[in-house]
This record gives sequence, C-alpha cells and structure tokens, in this order.
Amino acid sequence: MPFVFRKLDIPDVVAIESKKFEDERGFFCELFQQQSFNNAAIGRQIKQINLSKSSKGVLRGLHYQLNPYAQGKFIRAVSGKIFDVAVDLRKNSQYFGKWVGIELDSQSLNMVFIPEGFAHGFEVLSETAEFEYFCTEIYNPEQERGIVYNDPFLNILWKTQNPTVSQKDSSFPLFKNAEYNF
Repeated sequence: MPFVFRKLDIPDVVAIESKKFEDERGFFCELFQQQSFNNAAIGRQIKQINLSKSSKGVLRGLHYQLNPYAQGKFIRAVSGKIFDVAVDLRKNSQYFGKWVGIELDSQSLNMVFIPEGFAHGFEVLSETAEFEYFCTEIYNPEQERGIVYNDPFLNILWKTQNPTVSQKDSSFPLFKNAEYNF
C-alpha cells in the first residue's frame, strides 16, 4: 500500500504518509490515489489547488468558509517545514472548539487532510516554506471567515513566540464571537 493513514486526536483530521520508492536515481512516490483515499473515508473531489510561500515566523489563519462553500483541504509542504493547525467548528462534534496540530515537511512527504467544518492555520518553522493545499470547494470571498490565531479559549500552542501576522488575520474575532454554520 502506497499510503499510511493515521487519525489525529480529532479523528476526522487525518495524517497521510506516502511511501517513498528510492534508488540511486532518486525517488518516486504517489501523493494522491482516489481509491486509496476513498477506502480511508477521505476521498473528495478536488476543485481548487493553491500554492503558497512564506518566510520563517509567518503565521496565517485561522481561516474557513461558511457552508455551502466550506472547504476540505489536503495540505503538504513542497519545501521547508510548517506547523499546521485545525480547529473543529462543527457544533455537534464531541471535539467542537478543540484543535489539533501536525508538523508537515518536504523531506518526509507527509500531508494532512482537514475536512469541511474546520478552521485552518499554519506557521512556518523553516527559513522559508512552500506548501500546497488541494481544496474541495472553490474560494468564495463573501463566505470567508476567521478566528484570531491567539484566542485564549482555543489556547493553540504555536511554536513561534512573536509570529508575523497580517492585519486581516489579527483582526479576526474570538472563537466565542465567530460566525460559523457547521
């Protein structure tokens, strides 16, 4: 099997490890195979692919879109290393208001699946990082929402002491005041 699927502390968020086939020429690995992902109950139709690059200490998030434009995301580092976070916004979930984080790096070729109904954020741990995320829905600016990254209720244990955060991300509301419909 070319993939290992591992549920994180919030079981709907899934770490995905790709098996690397190496020899003297380099390596090969599968990053996505629909049937394997369907069998792991995380098969989704991909509608948009994004690539982003940031410098060390940059923190982006926590972002999400309201239904019916909620995005599930498959996220991986193309270069460098990031700490990726998902916050459960599904009102009927036993994990509502909880977060889970995972380090993603280009050397291990790991990725994470964050389903619809979660806020997402990340911070860059290496000098720079490029990462891509495959989204299950297209970006809709009218449905975009966010939660401030340093919300004391969420108490996310970010790895950067004084991150670089955009004005937009810094002005997002607290979790208790955020709009969501999951």
